Parts: sequence; C-alpha cells; structure tokens
Amino acid sequence: MSNDITKGHSVIIGPDEGRSLWQPLPSRGYVDVNLTPDNMVYETFSSGIQVMPPGCTVGEHGHKQNHELIFVYEGTGQVKIDGKLSEFGPGTTILFGRNCTHWIKNTGETDLKMFWIFLPPGLEQLFYAIGKERKPGDPMPEPFERPDHVEEIKEKLHFMSPGNTD
Repeated sequence: MSNDITKGHSVIIGPDEGRSLWQPLPSRGYVDVNLTPDNMVYETFSSGIQVMPPGCTVGEHGHKQNHELIFVYEGTGQVKIDGKLSEFGPGTTILFGRNCTHWIKNTGETDLKMFWIFLPPGLEQLFYAIGKERKPGDPMPEPFERPDHVEEIKEKLHFMSPGNTD
C-alpha cells in the first residue's frame, strides 16, 4: 500500500500580471483575464476580474454550455436572471447556470468590481475578440463599439441571444 500523494499544479497571478483588455459599450471598463488553460494545466475553467463603471451593463445573454460564477467585491448593482430582478452589493456571489439568460447593471456611483470563474473556459475568448489591449494605469479610452461580427463570435462560443433558450 502506497502513501504517495499526487500534488496538483499551483499558479499565482499577481495584480496586473494577467492579460488586460478595455471593454466596448455597453460594459466599458476593463477585464483582466488571469487563469486560462493557456497558462495553467487545468482545462476545466478560466477566471479573472471585471471592472465596470457606474451606469454600464453586461448585456442580456446566456451560455449553452457553461456556468458562470461571479463574486462581487466592490460596488452595487442589479442582476436579472430569467426575468427575475435582484439587487446586490459587496460580498454577493451569483451563479448563472447554463441556459439561463442574465444581465448585470452597475447602479452605484463607483466602479463595480467582480471576480468571475467560467466553467468550462471560453469567456476569455469573447473578451479577447471584442476588447482592446490595456496596460495597467492607462486612462480609460473613449467609448468604443463592439465589432460588427460580435454575434458570430458569440454563436461560436455557444452564447445564447436575449430571450433565446434554444
């Protein structure tokens, strides 16, 4: 009988070490993509943070193949999941199950800051496709629109359109 223990792979990503991208309207702000299968051995999730200015939103969508877990660590807002509206603040954990449509709005007067985990990974691919590279400390650029082909990108990544639970 062996007492060998198989150890997992550990990774530390410090502040400003992940890939950072400015986000287009209606979210604005930025996303830091910290852990993906590209920089760790695990292929079951990706994670990062999203910072969203007051009044900005993550538009309504859903995920056909993924679960999305969010932990709000600063700011306040509203979330609507399958038609049910809820208020939230710091310390709130939100799980969006697959095939559940949802949106998020920053209703506060300060940036909304959220840590996200996407299972299996893929959300980072949307951020890469629609965002613009950001260097920490750079001023926020003027608002910019999403690329014209964003719906094709979302379809490829198995996103659901608003109101579509097919």
